Amino acid sequence: MGFASLFKGSSYEGQQIVNALSLSMAVIEFSIDGKILTANDNFLKTMGFSLEEIVGKHHSIFVPREISSGEEYRKFWEQLRNGKFSSGAVPRVRKNGEMIWLEATYNPILGKDGKPTKVVKFATDITARRIERAVLQSVFDAMEKSQAVIEFDLNGIILKANKNFLDAMGYRLDEIVGKHHSMFVEPAYRDSAEYRSFWETLKTGNFHTGQFKRVGKGGKEIWIEASYNPVLDPVGKPFKVIKFATDITEQTRLLLELKTMIDQNFTEIDSNIAALGNSANQSVSTSEETSQTVQTVAASAEQMAASIAEISRSMAQSRDETERAFDQTISANSSTQRMAEVVESMGSIVEVIQNIAGQINLLALNATIESARAGDAGKGFAVVANEVKNLANQAARATEQISDEISGIQSISSEVVGALETIRHSVETVRDSVTNISSAVEEQSAVTEGVSENMRMMAGAVDGLSRNLDNIKSTTGMVADSVSRTRKAAEVLAR
Repeated sequence: MGFASLFKGSSYEGQQIVNALSLSMAVIEFSIDGKILTANDNFLKTMGFSLEEIVGKHHSIFVPREISSGEEYRKFWEQLRNGKFSSGAVPRVRKNGEMIWLEATYNPILGKDGKPTKVVKFATDITARRIERAVLQSVFDAMEKSQAVIEFDLNGIILKANKNFLDAMGYRLDEIVGKHHSMFVEPAYRDSAEYRSFWETLKTGNFHTGQFKRVGKGGKEIWIEASYNPVLDPVGKPFKVIKFATDITEQTRLLLELKTMIDQNFTEIDSNIAALGNSANQSVSTSEETSQTVQTVAASAEQMAASIAEISRSMAQSRDETERAFDQTISANSSTQRMAEVVESMGSIVEVIQNIAGQINLLALNATIESARAGDAGKGFAVVANEVKNLANQAARATEQISDEISGIQSISSEVVGALETIRHSVETVRDSVTNISSAVEEQSAVTEGVSENMRMMAGAVDGLSRNLDNIKSTTGMVADSVSRTRKAAEVLAR
């Protein structure tokens, strides 16, 4: 049976209406007891069935079991059999078991006798819209449970409020419904142009959010984080305002206390930073002066190190010369000792000569005596004996003179030996002193070189310290700037 039969014998215009509805909507036809007679393609596509699978079966195959088994469902068909139509959003079940929502009208078709002969259903799939609405309703319900909610008309007259709002403000619902929103604001703000502009903005459909100071019952100060949201009708025109709010009184009080504390602390910090900046400036100046002094000392230390190194070389050379002098003194002492020994040996030779001279004198005396006995024959011999005697006397005198000279030489040799021995001891002492001084100078040279290196390192460290102090000075400026920005941020938080 086709849908054309619905308007059989009717006007052409009526037939066109049926055709138009069939093209745009899901249409199904039932007997008066709910048996399926026919359905169009839109309905079959919406429910996922073919026509053969549903014709002759009862409407309840599309209805969730918990509904089809109830008294209300029985009454639903009883009313249709009595000729009363039904409309609304209804849940239905597709072939695959998926739940969908239809916006439907069930229309009893009356016969010539005025009694219903069948039921035609026109339906539109509103599942997506229903899900969206359910999501929005869930969101609204969640917000209503967690936030303070109040509704106003466009003039600010209170329509209703939830328990969270009433608890936060300390009122009962009957104490606020019908009154103006201005009962929650301070008198100075209530009479201001800003407050009037606030409601004019809401009337034009613009929402408003922020943190607001409000007055509860008994003048209690309350802070809220709120959004005022104009609600639009189907044509986009605002018709009321819903406010969602959170009580932030405690947080705001803490923030105000925090701001006071920050102001006090930052005042001290500013003072300390200023003192630190002054100290850093003084330290930079002192560091620069110290750096110059250290560099001067380092240069002097390097010059002293060079001078000590030169002294060390001179002392080393003196030590070598002293060693040679010491060796030569020892050699001279040995030579003098040998000379003394030779002179002593010469004394022995002089004694021999003196003995020989004595014997010659004795021989000359004997010769004289014998020449006197010989008379004239011995005169010539007497002359020779006399000459020999004179020669012996000269030899004796010369020997005595040599002996005196040798004694003098021995005395001088003894003095020379003594003097050389003293010189040797003195040179030895000098050598030891020079050696000690040379060693000390070498150690001093090493120490001075270390001092010079340390002074160079100190100069570098002072330069580094100066740079660090410059950095501290720069950082102090940045900290001061950060403190200023933080203070401004604290002021914003406390608003």
